[in-house]
Amino acid sequence: MTDDGPDGAEVHRAMRLGEPPRNLGEAVRKLVWILPWLVFFSSPIDDLLSGHHGSTATVFGWIGFGTFVGTYLALVFRNMGRAFSGPVVGVLVAGLGVLAVALSLTLGPDWLGLFVYVSVACGVTLPMRAAYVTIPATTVTMLLVGLHGGEDDAWGLVLLVLLIGFSMTGVRELVRTTIELRKARATVAQLAANEERLRLARDLHDLLGHSLSLITLKSELAGRMLPDHPDKAAQQVADIEQVSRQALVDVREAVTGYRRPRLAGELAGAQVALTAAGVIADLPAEPDLATVTEDSESALAWALREAITNVVRHSGAQRCVVELVRRQTLDGPMLELSVEDNGSGGSGKGPGNGLTGLTERLEKAGGTLEATRLKHGFRLVARVPAGAPLTATDVGSPA
Repeated sequence: MTDDGPDGAEVHRAMRLGEPPRNLGEAVRKLVWILPWLVFFSSPIDDLLSGHHGSTATVFGWIGFGTFVGTYLALVFRNMGRAFSGPVVGVLVAGLGVLAVALSLTLGPDWLGLFVYVSVACGVTLPMRAAYVTIPATTVTMLLVGLHGGEDDAWGLVLLVLLIGFSMTGVRELVRTTIELRKARATVAQLAANEERLRLARDLHDLLGHSLSLITLKSELAGRMLPDHPDKAAQQVADIEQVSRQALVDVREAVTGYRRPRLAGELAGAQVALTAAGVIADLPAEPDLATVTEDSESALAWALREAITNVVRHSGAQRCVVELVRRQTLDGPMLELSVEDNGSGGSGKGPGNGLTGLTERLEKAGGTLEATRLKHGFRLVARVPAGAPLTATDVGSPA
């Protein structure tokens, strides 16, 4: 499975927990994610700076604290160039646990906060099955160490250690699921493109295969007839001309069908264009076009494309609202497309070539176009025949 295309780029840019950053931007994002959680190191630092311990205990405390912090950051940040192997991760997590127990037992209850980081490391770096066992084990160990030191406040850390560890497993699963969904979306898009190419190949074969074979056969036949039967050869040439003209008509009709815009595709393209231009987009869901003819759908799709182009290029709008509703009018059921923005309303005093051509296209499909400058913005309303009577639930307000 490849990660090409926009969706693949999103997968490539996704920040991965428990794995090494792939660029400076990802390293900064991981650092911003990690730094707020270092607040629990304040108690051990205050304890070492308070002078409650002898010089030897303080020195070994700083060494143990530095070793713990370095190991924790190496596990979670993973900036060592490549990801650690499974056994190395297990050893480092076990080392964190041993240091947390040793420092808490020797230097006092102010060091119980280290077990929070042991729980986080278990949730971020270990396999899920192992994390589900080691996180509760870390919590129980912290409680026993706290009670051994006569510290009843250890009960207050039980829920914190447990929830933070399991929340990290949830974040891991969320990131993994998001990446898999993005990969699946990229795969679906690639399969759709492949299917479209296959359809094009089949249509071209069906359109041109017979015609080209017939042209080849008649050309060979005309070549053989030409010396002795020029009249019959001329008839074959005339047949060749007729077949080739028909093939040209078929190809043009097929190309017209491929070029025909679809409303669903134009809605998706409008979302992308407006977002890229920094315009807040409010678009409808995928429309139900069961009773709408291809000509009507194509006309609405062209109207949407023209409207969005004007919004992006000329309006300077901050918001664009697109609505698609069915209405019962005096002329029968109509499908109405409305595009409204809060921009400047354009600079021209009359309809441009785009709106003029769009009006002609809609009239040809039996529809109408209305373009209105608002006090703060511009509204374009395109209507085409819906093609079938509406039920009571489909009928909107009269046009």
